[in-house]
Amino acid sequence: MISAVLFDFGGVILSSPFEAFNVYESEIGLPLDTIRRLNATNPDDNAWAKLERSDVNADEFAVLFEAEALAAGFEIDGHAILPLIAGELRPVMVEALRTIGAAGFKTACLTNNFRSHDDRGSGVDSDNPERAAALRSVMTMFDLVVESSRVGIRKPEVGFYEIALRELGITASEAVFLDDLGINLKPAKAMGMQTIKVLHPTQALTELEQILGLSLLP
Repeated sequence: MISAVLFDFGGVILSSPFEAFNVYESEIGLPLDTIRRLNATNPDDNAWAKLERSDVNADEFAVLFEAEALAAGFEIDGHAILPLIAGELRPVMVEALRTIGAAGFKTACLTNNFRSHDDRGSGVDSDNPERAAALRSVMTMFDLVVESSRVGIRKPEVGFYEIALRELGITASEAVFLDDLGINLKPAKAMGMQTIKVLHPTQALTELEQILGLSLLP
């Protein structure tokens, strides 16, 4: 029996950062998905991974990322990359989260993020106070939030998922996990979780409805 629903944040509750990456790439004349490919190269120890584990700060990330880009033949401003991951809230996913919690399921947010200069997670850090407040409000809807920048490990490391299971007091077979990246879903599935790759909110919630027996779409 499923007793908990685990959500990635960016690309699930928020729109995908890959969309913003593509817009930026078009603006500066880079081939589409260049940034995504850089982030997938040496994924356990590249600049992005180090930032999400809090091994480096934003300035150090920029230096490392620019070096990785240059090695691949591209000139990219490392400082310009970080704001692109912000994303926009998906109202249908927020309402689904609310419905799931009200139905008695445990909920958790499992997010790879980085710490900002004022020690707020990247998921809620914003120059727009209203947006920041909206994001913080959504984060309070989860029973548990596991952030890579706080725990020092990140998806797809198995220990990251084990933290969530331990804190929720459940086994892997009691959880369903939604993420937009297959690399993050693979270890969760191997542990015994049911998994949903989020390609589009409607697709993901249709699959989740079948698992939970709840009506989640408007």
